[in-house]
Amino acid sequence: MIPETMKAMVLTGHGGIDKLEYQDVPTPQPGPGQVLVQVTATAKNNTDRKAREGLYPTKKGEMTSFQMGGKPTLTFPRIQGADIAGRVVAVGDGVDESRVGERGLLDFNLYANDRRDINLTPDYYGHGADGGYAEYVALPSDQFHHVPNEALADAELAAMGMCSYQTAMHMLTSANVRAGERVLVTGASGGVGTALIQLCRIMGAIPYALSKPEKADQLLELGAKAVFDRSHIEGFVDRVKAETGDQPIDAVMDLVGGEMTDRFIDAMIFDMNARSTYPRLSIAGASGGNISEILWTRIYLYQVQIFGVSHGTREEADQLIEWIRSGQLKPVLHGAFRLSELHQAEAYFVDRGSRYLGKIVVVPDSQWAEHGAPYRIDG
Repeated sequence: MIPETMKAMVLTGHGGIDKLEYQDVPTPQPGPGQVLVQVTATAKNNTDRKAREGLYPTKKGEMTSFQMGGKPTLTFPRIQGADIAGRVVAVGDGVDESRVGERGLLDFNLYANDRRDINLTPDYYGHGADGGYAEYVALPSDQFHHVPNEALADAELAAMGMCSYQTAMHMLTSANVRAGERVLVTGASGGVGTALIQLCRIMGAIPYALSKPEKADQLLELGAKAVFDRSHIEGFVDRVKAETGDQPIDAVMDLVGGEMTDRFIDAMIFDMNARSTYPRLSIAGASGGNISEILWTRIYLYQVQIFGVSHGTREEADQLIEWIRSGQLKPVLHGAFRLSELHQAEAYFVDRGSRYLGKIVVVPDSQWAEHGAPYRIDG
């Protein structure tokens, strides 16, 4: 039986974690073309925090969330949580009843239209529509992808959510990364960074990671060719040369920004005679600072191509799901919190420092014994 009400963590406005309130709310009903999913795990993403705090400015001095469509879509109350794993418990009109019982993973995008090759007004579940920090959620049937591989626990499946993996995929495809190319991955220990390392290996590219030294062993095991210490800017190009045999980096996948961006460009242009492709910089984050000082003469004289990346395409999501089903992509799961403990999860996430690699997932209390307890985070 599907209950009339459910537990959810409801975002009531912009601000701190006090704006997240654990409430009883009506259980959604699946509309035409939708499935009702009983949530078993939802991955935590930094975009939840930044959207809550209004940290997505497109103008200096602005505090806002995503507004690429011309007006805010984050309205309150809102249930956040984009990377949803769960099971179909009901279907709306036009959806085959045989889908009931399927375990799956959400393509988190709210697509503006049916164009498959471009997504210029990115929005997503948990922002422009309710997401997975709840016991149930109604989702488009064609975006809730069946993943029957029971070798993956639901918490592990959520850790492979599209918010990180599709962003990583689009960074690589935008920059036209090819097999054999050397790729620098900054912010390598987070969800997008670990996804980039795995995807580079699947595509045949050679990933080099930028992170803290204490995470080097884990990143090397994941597939990084070498790990550079992000705390040392001076001498960065010399360290790159030592690891690559004096060959420049072909493309940078940047999640850091700030003062490091210029050094990343240095790592691509120190020997243009050794290059056979344009230097390429894909950027999808600014954790190291939202403003970088770069001489534009360096960009156009060295023909550096820059790609801004937020969300990806349906085709990229479809490809990722195939790799997940086949076992080519592996989860990088750190652990789980109960949904009712989301305040603690937020604090743990922000203060993670060197404590962990990969993803935290949030599990509804009603699902905790089966899907959360084996991955419990203490502390």
